[in-house]
Amino acid sequence: MARKYCIAIIGLLSFFTTSVTAQEKGYWSFVKNGSFYLSWGYNTEWYTRSTLHVKQPSLGNDYKLVNVRAHDHPGWDEGLFSKAMTIPQYNYRLGYFFNEKQDLAIEINFDHTKYIITDGQQVTVKGNLNGQKINGTREFSEKEGSYYYLNNGANFLLFNLVKKFKLIKPGPANNLKLDLLAKAGVGPVIPHVENSLFGQKNEPGFQIGGWNTGIETAFRLTAFRYAYIEFAQKVDYARYSNLKVYEGRARQAFGTYELILNLGFTIPTGKHNKEFARHIPVTPETKAE
Repeated sequence: MARKYCIAIIGLLSFFTTSVTAQEKGYWSFVKNGSFYLSWGYNTEWYTRSTLHVKQPSLGNDYKLVNVRAHDHPGWDEGLFSKAMTIPQYNYRLGYFFNEKQDLAIEINFDHTKYIITDGQQVTVKGNLNGQKINGTREFSEKEGSYYYLNNGANFLLFNLVKKFKLIKPGPANNLKLDLLAKAGVGPVIPHVENSLFGQKNEPGFQIGGWNTGIETAFRLTAFRYAYIEFAQKVDYARYSNLKVYEGRARQAFGTYELILNLGFTIPTGKHNKEFARHIPVTPETKAE
C-alpha cells in the first residue's frame, strides 16, 4: 500500500514538474511575475492504526506492539488565546507563485501535529521481551508504566508543488475571489520523542526521524486582493525510523487525515504582476506608465 501511494505521489510530482518546465521563461519571468504568500492556522488529525517495532539489544528486546490506536491533542479547543500560539496543533505555509498565470507555486508546508498512543488499550505484543518469547496481549497504559508521545510534535515538513484553479473571479464591484489549490510533496519528519515502554523511560528530545509524503486540497477565499482564509484537507503518510527509546530504537509508519484552517496574506513582488495589476484602477498616471 505504501509503495503504491509513493508511486502515485511521484507521478503527480512529475506532472507538476512538467507543467513548471513548460511555462517558465527564464529567471526574470520567475521574479517579475511572482507573489509570495504566508499563512498560519490550526489543525486536527485522525491516524491509522500502526505497528511499533522496538529493538533494545542490551535488554534482549526485539518486539512489536501490533495495530495500536493513537489520537491527536488539538490544544486549541482548550482556549486558543490562553496559551502561546505554538502550543496547540498549528501549521504554516510559505509559498511563491512564480509563473505569469499565477497558478503554479512552490511551498514550504509544516504541520505541528501531535501523536499519542491511546492509554488503556489492550495491545498484542509479539517477539522477544526481556529475553523471552512473547505472543500475547498486554495493557498499554501509564499505570502499567507505558506511554508513547510524539506530543511536542509528530511534525510533518513537506516541500510542495502547488497548482491553483480559479473558481470564482472578482468582478468590477466585487473584492472576493475563490480558488482551489492542489498540493503534493515530500520531506522529513522532525518528531519530539517521549516514551516509557514497560517502565523503561527514554530521554525526550527532537530528532530527524524519517520521511513523509502528502497531498492536500485547499479552498482559498481572498478578500481585497491580499488577505485570505484557507480551509484544507490533507492526507499524509509518514515513516518513522531510529526513534529513541530506552537503550534502543523504534520504528513505525502511519497514515494521517488532517483538517486545517489558516489565515494568510499575499505579497506581490512587482507592479507587472498581472494577477494583482488588473485590480488597480486605471488613471491617467497609471495609463501613461
